[in-house]
Amino acid sequence: MKRKYKLIDLFCGAGGMTLGFVDKRYCGHFQSIFAIDNDLAATQTYNSNFGRNEHCVQANIEDWLDNGEVPSADVVIGGPPCQGFSLLNKNRSGDARRALWEPYLEIVKLSGASVFIMENVPGLLKSPEFLDICAKAYELGYEILASAILNTADYGVPQTRKRTIAIGIKRSDFALTALPSFPPDPTYCAPGKASNLPAWKTVKEFIGDLPSKPQGTDIRVSEGAPLNLHFGRKPTPMSLERYKAVPIGGNRFDLQRNRPDITPQCWINKTSGGTDLFGRLWWNRPSVTIRTEFFKPEKGRYLHPKANRPITHREAARLMSFPDDFSFVGSKIEIARQIGNAVPPIFAGVIANYVHSLLECRVSSKKIKVA
Repeated sequence: MKRKYKLIDLFCGAGGMTLGFVDKRYCGHFQSIFAIDNDLAATQTYNSNFGRNEHCVQANIEDWLDNGEVPSADVVIGGPPCQGFSLLNKNRSGDARRALWEPYLEIVKLSGASVFIMENVPGLLKSPEFLDICAKAYELGYEILASAILNTADYGVPQTRKRTIAIGIKRSDFALTALPSFPPDPTYCAPGKASNLPAWKTVKEFIGDLPSKPQGTDIRVSEGAPLNLHFGRKPTPMSLERYKAVPIGGNRFDLQRNRPDITPQCWINKTSGGTDLFGRLWWNRPSVTIRTEFFKPEKGRYLHPKANRPITHREAARLMSFPDDFSFVGSKIEIARQIGNAVPPIFAGVIANYVHSLLECRVSSKKIKVA
């Protein structure tokens, strides 16, 4: 039996990407040896799930690099904070978060990793920084083997979340021929598309068994999963009336048509765009991208497909493909942030299996020996 490949996860968050690499339900050929994030609650979640010697540290990555010792590893994964590249950030120019790819690559070099995976928003590929990333990686002895914008729904996640995945390899560790092609072939396709593949996974398949009416408004620490995170909110009477005015599959425009008297004036004034705002998810489709404020329907299509309420933390976690046995630590806001910022584990598993096939192509001197 082979030893597992050593994995480092940078900007790890709760560990959704690590889960896809280390858990045998998704891949299982990797062992996490070090992780870092500056969010304390996220690192506590990480250690509660992967806590071998509590190897996830809470720190600013640049500060940690000044004194920390980078362990040797086969693979480095992670997504430098994406807000600097995101189209939702209207002040992208000069955003300091854009430069955090530099300590990321420094750790890749110091670890001696053969492969690194950089995950980010689609905007990364068109940013000037991506050319800088490619140039710096090459200077350090690495090369961007491939990059692509992938839709997680194409790989079994019940969510149409698009992410950039860039694959970097250490040039000296590979003969640059006969390497597995990237991206991996999709395993699901959009409904109605001419294909032999099964249709995208749906919201109903992942959350349809949960009670329509959640209990309480707080985390139920004494209750096991999945109901511990299946709690509601305290909507105002006005909010509840607004929920009721949105039909199945509807959004803010339906609210305005049905109840203009309770529609916010700013939405009435904005006659175009924002079709997901105050929208209901559909039972028979994947969800939209789950973000950190999924519990606020005014932020997107986050109303339950049928019930007059926003989706719960448990529903959001499932739509991110987290299994119920994954343990989250923190307050309601902290856990929501961890869920919305995560890489869906099912999708991470697809990337992990590709990386495993890539590592199996390393030159013989770098092969892991049989234990």
